Amino acid sequence: MTHAPHHDELPLPDYDHLPVGSLEGRIRSLDAEGLRALLDYERTHGDRLPVLLLLERRLEAVQGGAEPSGGSPVAATPELQHAPAPGSPASPQTQGPPVNPPSQGDPTNPAQPRG
Repeated sequence: MTHAPHHDELPLPDYDHLPVGSLEGRIRSLDAEGLRALLDYERTHGDRLPVLLLLERRLEAVQGGAEPSGGSPVAATPELQHAPAPGSPASPQTQGPPVNPPSQGDPTNPAQPRG
């Protein structure tokens, strides 16, 4: 077994946070060296069977002649949920007009009961 890289040295940023479904598409852009690095890291840290099988199958395909696909392994990760910005978007500029409801039983308002 080779030395597992540190997470900052992995060919996929945020590898630890990528869902398995996203990982399958992202590893298609990696060469055999990048796939081996992820395999070593996964065996040392997560050791998740579905991920190991996915990485091993892709490595076998690349070693058998499959070419890495286009795309960037450092592309944006929309599948990750980021916390919303702090604070409220409401401000005096975004508030509605003042509301002055009529008093109960106002005879000038036909929708109100008359008393």
